[in-house]
Amino acid sequence: MKPLFGKVGIFGVGLLGGSVALGLKERFLAEEVHAYDQDPLALEKALFLGVADRVHAELGPWVGELSLGILAAPVGALPALAQALSPLAHPESLWTDVGSVKGKVVAALEGLLPHYLGGHPMAGSERAGVENAHAGLLQNAVWVLTPTARTSPKAREGILRLVEALGAYPLEMPPLLHDQLVARISHLPYLLAVALNRMVAQNPHKDLLIFLAAGGFRDLTRIASGSPRMSRDMVVENREALKEAIEELRAVLLQLEGLLDEPEALLQVAEEAKRTRDSLPIVRRSLLPEMYDLVVQVPDRPGEIARIATALGEAGVNIKDIEVLTIREAAGALRLSFATREEREEARRVLERAGYRLP
Repeated sequence: MKPLFGKVGIFGVGLLGGSVALGLKERFLAEEVHAYDQDPLALEKALFLGVADRVHAELGPWVGELSLGILAAPVGALPALAQALSPLAHPESLWTDVGSVKGKVVAALEGLLPHYLGGHPMAGSERAGVENAHAGLLQNAVWVLTPTARTSPKAREGILRLVEALGAYPLEMPPLLHDQLVARISHLPYLLAVALNRMVAQNPHKDLLIFLAAGGFRDLTRIASGSPRMSRDMVVENREALKEAIEELRAVLLQLEGLLDEPEALLQVAEEAKRTRDSLPIVRRSLLPEMYDLVVQVPDRPGEIARIATALGEAGVNIKDIEVLTIREAAGALRLSFATREEREEARRVLERAGYRLP
């Protein structure tokens, strides 16, 4: 069967660009995937990992052979990149981007690239780089599309087919509305994670705070572990909408401060927050399904992780993910993740019989 697209170019080979490229290749959606990046190491990794069929350190006539171009460079670099691509692009080619800011980007790119439609897949990870890319990152993810009055029917139809073929859910909205919503659901949480970590770093009891930090703090601040430069560019490019969101948050925090003296009222607000949090949909991705976690205390001795894996493997229990939570002089802890609740409980029984402590 003929692929959906001919030659496809990925401009910016990182986590998201690499994941799109892998999705195209794994689903046989492109005849050939080309990758462009100014970082030679990123191109070397993309070729070695099979993310791209051909790589380019410079723009050139090869751009005119593309039937689809996907801009995955940092948001601040997209207008200049589009400017450079404009005279090289084939007039009938399709173009989109995956930037997390749409207002400024769409305004700049739709006047430069033929058949362009802005996009933003709501997917990511704190682990940056093409070496962490995988097609499952996009599976069942919401992929925002931001058409305007200038969007051609060809662009709308073609990019919509791309999104659906990659296993994502397309959702259309105006570019500025996207920026307002994403400022509250994505960019503000990142700044909050930075702020909480900054409070710890500047506290005179920093060492004690780090020692006391438990799972809640780690989970809440996880997104601060992503690429600082890319995250900085993301929030700066959306600063107008983000400043509005910060003002809203400041007002909410003041309300909560006042409710510290009104326990019953605070309980009502907390219950409302629980209902909101519990109503969030669980996005099930092909490589990132819902997990069932188990924390295991592990003596700090050589081979302990291998012993745990062997014990579970011999019992037929498959570990889907593993994370080192703490490293101390006498002991550490592992968070093991399993695909089902039944596997987690079986793992608990196996490890307890093997003498491990499970809090």
